[in-house]
Amino acid sequence: MKKTKFFDFDRFLFAALVLVLAGYYGKIIPPFWDDSLLAFFASIGTLPVLLSAARSVRQKKINVDLLAAVALIVSILNLQWASAVFINLMLTSARILADYTDQKSRRAIKSLLKLRPERVKIKKDGTISKVSVSKIKKGDLVVIEMGDRIPVDGTVISGEALLDQSSLTGESLPIEKAKGDKVLSSTLNVSGSLIISAEKVGKDTTFEKIIHLVEQSQQDKKGIVTLADKFASIYIIASFIGALVIYFVSGSLTLVLSVLLVTCADDIAVAIPMAFSAAIGTAARQGIIIKGGTYLEGLAKVKTLLLDKTGTITKGRLRVAKIIPLTDLDKDEILRLAAMAEFFSEHPIAKSIIRAAEEKKLSFEKPEDFSEVSGKGSSAVWRNKTILCGKRKFFEERRFHFSPEQNKTLDNLTRKEVGNIMLVGYGENLIGFIVLEDEVRAEVKDSLVKLKNLGVENIIMLTGDNLQTAQEVAREIKVDAWHADLLPQDKLVYLRKYLKGNGKTAMIGDGVNDAAALALADVGIAMGAIGTDAAIEAADVALMRDDFSEVPRAFALGRSVMRVARQNFFLWAVVNAAGLFLVFAHVIGPQGAAAYNFVTDFFPIANSLRLFSYKV
Repeated sequence: MKKTKFFDFDRFLFAALVLVLAGYYGKIIPPFWDDSLLAFFASIGTLPVLLSAARSVRQKKINVDLLAAVALIVSILNLQWASAVFINLMLTSARILADYTDQKSRRAIKSLLKLRPERVKIKKDGTISKVSVSKIKKGDLVVIEMGDRIPVDGTVISGEALLDQSSLTGESLPIEKAKGDKVLSSTLNVSGSLIISAEKVGKDTTFEKIIHLVEQSQQDKKGIVTLADKFASIYIIASFIGALVIYFVSGSLTLVLSVLLVTCADDIAVAIPMAFSAAIGTAARQGIIIKGGTYLEGLAKVKTLLLDKTGTITKGRLRVAKIIPLTDLDKDEILRLAAMAEFFSEHPIAKSIIRAAEEKKLSFEKPEDFSEVSGKGSSAVWRNKTILCGKRKFFEERRFHFSPEQNKTLDNLTRKEVGNIMLVGYGENLIGFIVLEDEVRAEVKDSLVKLKNLGVENIIMLTGDNLQTAQEVAREIKVDAWHADLLPQDKLVYLRKYLKGNGKTAMIGDGVNDAAALALADVGIAMGAIGTDAAIEAADVALMRDDFSEVPRAFALGRSVMRVARQNFFLWAVVNAAGLFLVFAHVIGPQGAAAYNFVTDFFPIANSLRLFSYKV
């Protein structure tokens, strides 16, 4: 982050230029000092513009300072000192406003930094002591009392509390936390007390990663300047050609200078990046982290949207709905063995099976050996026998023998059950089926309608679930297409296919199993990214709240930014047309043109500033 400046040259220059112009037009400055003072401050103000223009030439880039530098040089050679001062005044104002935008964004980051607690209570050997946050280590027991902010990511060991997670999600409704629950850094304890086992400390915590994301998004000028620079590169060339034509036709350098002063596009050069920066900062304060202007612009251009089902369309909290024994083993024993097979897995289905076994208070041990095939299933060894838990394909690849009765039962289940069907094997026997169901998020259907209204043409659901489950969910939420029985690598195949279509392609997932797809998409969106490292790292847009209605809000912001940009170009075009009319009608000369440009510069800039108060 930038340090506070001891001396701000631009603000000093702005004040000096205003005073000189006020003195000149107010007839306060003695006549014999007029030109000297104007020439002196015009020369000082011209230096940073010439340096910027020279830098752009060296870098083989065209920016608005190049056009301004030409206008300044022509003004000075033509001894139009007041015009040169006006040009410098508007350029200095533009730099101050751009700095204001950056400062406001940095203030948002500083306000986040204030949420870091400096000292915390640690419980060790039965005694509680206060230590610096920097000294907390993984495994330490952190005591959190009412009013304390949590300094680490961890698990509640004991106690109950209500936590305000607004620092991460933007949602101030407190969340209940008790033994076994995960808690995140920067969240505020508004009631109760907790003892937390630290799992992530320092820069590894969710909060620190979000701060890094916000800083990164402010620094990423790709896309933020793309629109303005594309315009500038075309416009400046056209301005030079137009100026030459006007000079050859009229022979008047004064007329050329007046035209250049009216049409100088410094307002666009400031207003467009300001719109993107304001929108990114506003979104971050409301729990939507956008990694840069490229992705904000990309959201506005998305025509195809791919959705992962589990954890995105559905709540991702599967529950064991049915257990079907195939041997003399009872349902609890089948669930217990399945929990051991899934003991080390991070897959949502595995966690649901383990949670169901824990809720029934079944005792199960860590297996002696474990392996997992992503998207298919897990295997473990217990008492010298292999336990398998997974999909049909997982068992077939291991040449597992199914009896005709078992095949018939499984086929019937696949046709009738709307859910995930997991097979459980022990030794050489298939011992049972576990049916898991998930619930579609209530807000998904309306959100998809909103996305359609925002211009998304194709919405496709991708899932590893069976055809029956996928069909039921697709029918309920009304997507344009769906593909079932997919492994993670299959999703990438479909994504590559849709990337070749018209417009941008976005992918929404939970960031765990979809990290590769999120990284590959034009715009990768992780929903409910709070606490999920893979989502924060892989996604271009991270939605901190686990709420699908955040998706159309992010898309609406992208459209709003592009709408503001188009409005700014329209304002600029109208103002320029009026200014050129005044110039060619000989109503204003170089000084009037410079003053006109200065006043009208604030129209598009004021329009962009509206995004600071935009409600995402």
